Amino acid sequence: MMIPAAIELDLPLVVLATAETESAARVSADTLLGRHDDPAAVRALAERCDALTFDHEHVPQEILHGIEDDALSAVRPGSAALVHAQDKLVMRDRLTRLGHPCPRWWEVRDAAELDAAIAAAGGRAVVKTPRGGYDGHGVRIVETAADASDWIADLGPDGALLVEELVDFRRELSAQVARRTDGASAAYPVVQSTQRDSICFEVIAPAPGLDEERQQEIQGLARAIAEDLGVVGMLAVELFETADGRVLVNELAMRPHNTGHWSMDGAVTGQFEQHLRAVASRALGDPSPKAPWTVMVNLLGGASEDLAAGAAAAMEADAGVKVHLYGKSVRPGRKVGHVTVAGDDLEDVRARAHRAERLIIGGADAAGAPDETADPESGTAPRPRTAPQDPTDPRSAA
Repeated sequence: MMIPAAIELDLPLVVLATAETESAARVSADTLLGRHDDPAAVRALAERCDALTFDHEHVPQEILHGIEDDALSAVRPGSAALVHAQDKLVMRDRLTRLGHPCPRWWEVRDAAELDAAIAAAGGRAVVKTPRGGYDGHGVRIVETAADASDWIADLGPDGALLVEELVDFRRELSAQVARRTDGASAAYPVVQSTQRDSICFEVIAPAPGLDEERQQEIQGLARAIAEDLGVVGMLAVELFETADGRVLVNELAMRPHNTGHWSMDGAVTGQFEQHLRAVASRALGDPSPKAPWTVMVNLLGGASEDLAAGAAAAMEADAGVKVHLYGKSVRPGRKVGHVTVAGDDLEDVRARAHRAERLIIGGADAAGAPDETADPESGTAPRPRTAPQDPTDPRSAA
């Protein structure tokens, strides 16, 4: 998704992919084959680039440190910033010390500490593995340490788990900001996201019910976090809006993020172009929305492996629907694309986006089914309609 923007900006782009069949490799004019955790492969990429950036957070710190120490390439975001998106314990500790709002949390190393944390949290808590979790993996709601006994057993001598209070939230928000090396930044409208089976399903931009003052307050929080952590590129701050009106930082992503996919069609400057502008030290683009409302709905794999016919039918039925297919193999629950609709009326825009999603995933019969998504003002999670994601599936965010 960065490649079209790179062409328009005349920025030569080299992609590191594990196979020629991967989505980025299929459309890149210049691809190196190798793994993100192979030092030789990542260093070979860095040697060919002025700036090294990422579409996920999983490149090991020791590889990045080596590239930085040897000045092979400008790592953006740098390792010192990226670690806060790689390790949730590091993130929680740093944000708390900086005074940014977080849920109450505890670091635990054994069953006794976990039981104590659960008691302090009120009898139920959220346990997270600090590294490697995504789309609901590595996250459990527990009532006793026995509910995470396998994770505790796997902890090494220096291992720990993150425990957080079970936040009473009314909806999830996401604030995205782009930042350059000189500190210049641009903030996108705060959006509302809704999950299905712990996977982002719908995004509404801007978030309904946020007045301008509240928008600016949350954007200011995202800008402050980007500045405090030294982020270069896109930063997504995922937030809980609590029942009593507070916002708490849930997680961070230092890259273009699924909750920002709406901007590809709905903003003057999409997040992928903005990320490249930031890491290449170009002038940042205008993040303003093109329409009063934009709704993005993720395409989560269902029974059909062929999405082409449904995509063609969706575009034929509604010329205002933008369809993005990722070229991935289809598995139940896997993100394989998204649709976006923009317009003046939120109810109409949402209905059209969800009709297109149902048509692509479920076919003509499903397109007329009742909409199962949440009311845009409530933030309530929709009733699951897809099979749970395969826990062995590698990271699938586009």
